[in-house]
Amino acid sequence: MLALVAGELKTDSALAKTIAKAGELLTYDVPKRRLPEWVGEQFARLGAKADKESCRALVEIVGDDLDELASEIEKLAAWAGGDEITLHDVEELAVGRAETPIYSLTDAWGRRDVGAVLATTESLLERTHRTRSGELLRIVASLVGHVGRVRRCQRLADEGVRARDAAGRLKMHPFAAEKAFGQAANFSADELADAIVRLADLDAAAKGGSRLPADLELDRALVDVTRRAS
Repeated sequence: MLALVAGELKTDSALAKTIAKAGELLTYDVPKRRLPEWVGEQFARLGAKADKESCRALVEIVGDDLDELASEIEKLAAWAGGDEITLHDVEELAVGRAETPIYSLTDAWGRRDVGAVLATTESLLERTHRTRSGELLRIVASLVGHVGRVRRCQRLADEGVRARDAAGRLKMHPFAAEKAFGQAANFSADELADAIVRLADLDAAAKGGSRLPADLELDRALVDVTRRAS
C-alpha cells in the first residue's frame, strides 16, 4: 500500500487524475457554505449523530480549518460513545482558535510526565472562559480522543505501517501522526486499553456518578493513565 500526502494538490492536475484512476483520492477541499454538511458527514462516518444546529455551531467555534475540525469531530465522537451530540455538548467541549490548546496536556501524557500532566491540567482549568466543570469535561473528551488515536497508531505500527503512511489512512496531519506513533511506543497495548476504560469511568464520575469532587476524580484518573506500572 502506498499513501501520498500533499499540502496542496489541484483535483484537475495530472497527478490527481492518475491517483484517482489507481486508487482513492482524499481531498480536504470543502466550500465554506458546505462545512456544516461536511461536519455531519464526518460524524456519520465515525458512527456518531449530531443535528444540523450542532454541526453549524462546531464550525462557528472551531473555524474553517479542516484539520482542526476533523480533530474536534473525532474527539466529540469518541466522547459521545454512540449518544447523540447536542448543541450543549459542542458549546461545552469544542475548542475555538483562541482557546488554550490541549496539546500541552497530551504531550505531557505522551512523555508519561505525571507532574507536568497535573500542572498543565490545572492551568487549563484556571485559564478557561468556561465553567470549571465545562472545561473539565472538555479535557476528558480531548484525552479520550487522543488516547484512541494513539491506540490506533500503535496497532498500525505493530502491522509494520510507518507513521507517514498511516497519516493518510487515519486522516491525520503527518506531523500529528509522527507524534502519535512516538507516544504509542511509550505505552503497552494493555496500558492504552486500560486508559480508555479509566477515562470512560472518569467521564461518568465527572457527570455526577461519584460522590468525590470532580477535580479529585480528574487528578486520580490522570495519574492512573500516565504513570508507569511499578
